Amino acid sequence: MLNMTLTMAFIKISVKPRAISKMRPFLRTITLLSTLSLLSSCGTTTSGGAVGADRSQLLLVSSAQLEAMAVKQYAAMKTEADTEGTLNKDPAMLQRVKAISQRLIPQTAIFRGDALDWNWEVNVIDSEQLNAFCMPGGKIMVYSGLINKIALSDQEIAIVIGHEIAHALREHSREQVSQAMAAQTAIDIGASLLGLGAATSNMASSGYQALVASKFSRNDESESDRIGLELAARAGFDPRAGITLWGKMITASGGNAPPEFLSSHPAGASRVKQIESLLPTVMPLYWATQ
Repeated sequence: MLNMTLTMAFIKISVKPRAISKMRPFLRTITLLSTLSLLSSCGTTTSGGAVGADRSQLLLVSSAQLEAMAVKQYAAMKTEADTEGTLNKDPAMLQRVKAISQRLIPQTAIFRGDALDWNWEVNVIDSEQLNAFCMPGGKIMVYSGLINKIALSDQEIAIVIGHEIAHALREHSREQVSQAMAAQTAIDIGASLLGLGAATSNMASSGYQALVASKFSRNDESESDRIGLELAARAGFDPRAGITLWGKMITASGGNAPPEFLSSHPAGASRVKQIESLLPTVMPLYWATQ
């Protein structure tokens, strides 16, 4: 409902009260139908685990659709990197990343049992980028710069990969696509019913992207931090490495980040604070493996 509220906030200033009054019955009907549609499309992709990650999600597209896209994109990336001679250039680094991932993957069953049946893949691209990701269906890619440029330990690499796996477990890509579909539909309906032009609709879309979509993305990142921390702890990696990891990331960024309010990622200090708050929950899981 935030997207519809934001749309109306943008458009109400340029529409006469009489026009709004005439359209109210139609708007109420559209709002009711939209609400029923969204409620029927809500669910959760995971159980909560120890950290609690089972909030309701808007899921308008299927897992199969996103996973099929991920398979194609991942294969294309591997082909391109292989052609450029940057795929798995360092066998020792590849083995290191695979060994860490193979300890993390069995822990995914805590959050969703079907993840054990995914066709997991782990590869490393030789690049200066500080980056890593896990596509839907378990397609992991780590960039060598992330490990080399800030000298990550195995414990810290596990925190990173656990975080990226969490995105796939929670199907955040699927959720983001669904949110974008719902938001654009609300914006288009509002603009059409009230006779507004493309400029107003585009302004509402921009407002949604800056103020609402980025909030969803920050929530996804925080959620993945929590799940990733638990995955790492259950796999026998010290979750306190999350604190040292973000200390290194903050130093590497040099403070050149957008304000947290308009950023798609929480600020490093916020992430450290969250990790510290979760240590009483996840440290016993880690100690149980030692």
